Amino acid sequence: MLCATCMEGVTAGPTDGPHWQCLNEAIWSEDEATKVVAWRLLKGLGAAWANDVLDMAWLEPEVQAWAEAGVSDVPEIIHRDTNGAVLAQGDSVVLIKDLPVKGGGFTAKRGTAVRNIALVPDNAGHIEGRVEGQRIVILTEFVKKS
Repeated sequence: MLCATCMEGVTAGPTDGPHWQCLNEAIWSEDEATKVVAWRLLKGLGAAWANDVLDMAWLEPEVQAWAEAGVSDVPEIIHRDTNGAVLAQGDSVVLIKDLPVKGGGFTAKRGTAVRNIALVPDNAGHIEGRVEGQRIVILTEFVKKS
């Protein structure tokens, strides 16, 4: 019961686009199989909005285990902070320098704590986190692990 785009996303992996916004609702379906497929597609997208949806979603432990079965969470790239400490998904970091946020209109100040970071899967030098309510990309060379 999948459209052609969804079927391609399931088999070959999704690419970010407006089509996938339907996963915002699918993750809350009453059907457990629909939740699992939505979770796996959102995880595969890795986009900031998809990570936000995954942060809000809650699955029963057995459904979560089913969704994670066969999905590799082993990062291919190792993210390290300025001191060389390995960063993991969900860690907290502190900014070591004032950083102007492009397009945000503010400067993220040194000493700001960024909690629950997301690792950018294809770039070891980038992480994502919320600063002043906005999700931004931060260079790992300007953070230290808390």
